[in-house]
Amino acid sequence: MQASARPQAVAMPEAAASPHAGLQPAAAPPTARKRRAWGWLDAVLLAGFAGMLAYLGWMSSTVFSYHWDWSSIWPFIVRYDEATGQWVSNLLVEGLLTTLRLAVWGILIAGVIGTVMGLCRNSPRLFLRLIGGSYVMLIRNIPPVVFVFVFVYFIAGQIMPKLALNDSVAGLSATAQWWVSIFFGTPRLIDNFMLGLICLSVFSGAYVTEIVRAGLQSVPRSQIEAGKSLGLSRIDILRFVVLPQAFRNVLPPMAGQFIQLIKDSSLVSLVSIQELTFMAQDVQVTTQRVFEVFVFIAAVYFAICFSLSRLFAMLERRYARALH
Repeated sequence: MQASARPQAVAMPEAAASPHAGLQPAAAPPTARKRRAWGWLDAVLLAGFAGMLAYLGWMSSTVFSYHWDWSSIWPFIVRYDEATGQWVSNLLVEGLLTTLRLAVWGILIAGVIGTVMGLCRNSPRLFLRLIGGSYVMLIRNIPPVVFVFVFVYFIAGQIMPKLALNDSVAGLSATAQWWVSIFFGTPRLIDNFMLGLICLSVFSGAYVTEIVRAGLQSVPRSQIEAGKSLGLSRIDILRFVVLPQAFRNVLPPMAGQFIQLIKDSSLVSLVSIQELTFMAQDVQVTTQRVFEVFVFIAAVYFAICFSLSRLFAMLERRYARALH
């Protein structure tokens, strides 16, 4: 019976077969590949890296006669408030929260700037393309440190005093000021926070512009022609055809840009924005423990960025499986 069943399956009329039967193997997501198991070479490399760290620790304590004192850092993470009788966050935690606020708000504003400028870069109008191209070329070809100083002292320094944000926030109710402290940090430092936020958003927006431009150009031309053949207007083609597909393509690089923005937030410490790196400088001046403070800060940055990279990679794999 089994021998006769197979010829019958082959002899089925071609019109009766599923039109997608031959496409099923190609539809398997690329993430379905089996990962290579942990090998001996991986173990050797990991052991070598651990040995290098141990050697550097031995060199610092023996050859350079440096005595590590990690206990001097912990009081600057949390402290006991005798007035309230509770443990409260101290400088390093407050700086970390400011860094995260700058990164979250910065990627949102940079996403808006990058989307607008990315559309300008792909516009059929020459004037809009010149605006988008000039913005990208200007920002990306200036060193970040130079950009921060020029932007803060020569541009934003003339604009922020006219906005008078500190006076506006000071006139809010206690509840409103509490919400301001949650989303933007200490209300009395709102000018500094907004200054750093605008600086990072404009700087990161140039890189987001290129991400959006590449995402828009990745949409096949045939999709746009199909929208035109259906009678869709240019705005409808952009809303319903181009942007949804481009959004899917730009998600992975945007996640990487968010991680990069967390690290780039340390640039605004040069202009006294009280984020994590600025607070670390204050702590090392107070404790005179340079290596302990900055090794600890490097570990914090690494833990955050590595965790986010693994999280975004997991979400990307799930999104790829959902599409298939």
